[in-house]
Formats: sequence, structure tokens, C-alpha cells
Amino acid sequence: MKLILGSGSPRRLELLAVLGLVPADIRPPDIDEDTRDRELPRPYVERMAREKAQAIPCADDEVILAADTTVAVGRRILGKPADADEVRTFLDLLGGRRHRVFTALAVKTPEALRTRVVESRVQMKRLSQTEREGYIATGDWQGKAGGYSIQGPAGAFIPWISGSHSAIVGLPLVETANLLQSAGVKVWQ
Repeated sequence: MKLILGSGSPRRLELLAVLGLVPADIRPPDIDEDTRDRELPRPYVERMAREKAQAIPCADDEVILAADTTVAVGRRILGKPADADEVRTFLDLLGGRRHRVFTALAVKTPEALRTRVVESRVQMKRLSQTEREGYIATGDWQGKAGGYSIQGPAGAFIPWISGSHSAIVGLPLVETANLLQSAGVKVWQ
């Protein structure tokens, strides 16, 4: 079975390489990622992964892997910030408290679509104005759920996590390997 990555994320590609996998093709889907009225974080991220997988055609010898990651404070979903003002708001909200990071996987074959959601908890320290503005100036927040990436400069602001580090980055390795193996992809070979 040929693995098709339904994501343009370089981090997901790097994490697949950790499993010894190189996709036969990369096909980022083009879907509407807006939240629905009163949609909660876990159902939202699972819907996004499922819709991404469904948007990509799948040949008989292919397995599509799609994923989505979101950051949540309580019931509030913190998507990708539109600008520096929004990331500033996100960082002020996240600073000094714990939040949840949800990553959903969807694996599609011609016969089935399987999903998994992994929840991790993250604590970000309260940022000084200098730290916050210095981080914003790096531009690392652009295109990142919640306005940060744990593997980038913001990792210096994260004193505690509970759960899967790779899921926080964007692809939970254990669940990814299990789902892909169950779909016929040979992991570690």
C-alpha cells in the first residue's frame, strides 16, 4: 500500500520519517476549516481530520493519512492567529495556565475511514512583555494553532506537558503507527 500524506506540514513529514515512512505523494487538502457554532474542540479537530481525508481521492493501492491539531482553553478553540494582535491575545490567555492540545488522525483506504483523537495537556509560563514581543517578532507563530509550536522558540515557555509530545507537534507517533499498520502500511520496513 502506498502512503499518501494529506498535509502540507513539514513537521508531519518529519514525524513520519521517525517511523521510517516516506510518503509516495503529498496531497494537502483544500477544505473550509471554520468552526461550527458552539462546536467543541475534540469534535472539531476530529471533523477536520475526517474532512481532510475525505477531500483526497484514494486509489485502490493507497492509504491516505490526514491530521489536524488545535489548541483549546476550556471550550474555546484557538486556531491559527490571523495577525500579531491575535497571537498576542492568545499568548496572554495561555500564559500561566494549562491548556489542551488535540490532534486528530484520519486514515482512509478505499474500504474504510478510521479516526483517533489524542489529547495532551500543556502548561505555558506567564510571559513577560519582552518575552511575548520577542517571540512574536520571530514569526514562528504564523500558521500554528494557538499561535505557538512546542518544537520552536516557544518551547522555552513550556515547563510541563502531560501526554504525547509528538501529538503536540502535530502527529501522535503511537496512534499513527497503529492506524497505518491496521490499514496495511508497513511501518519500520
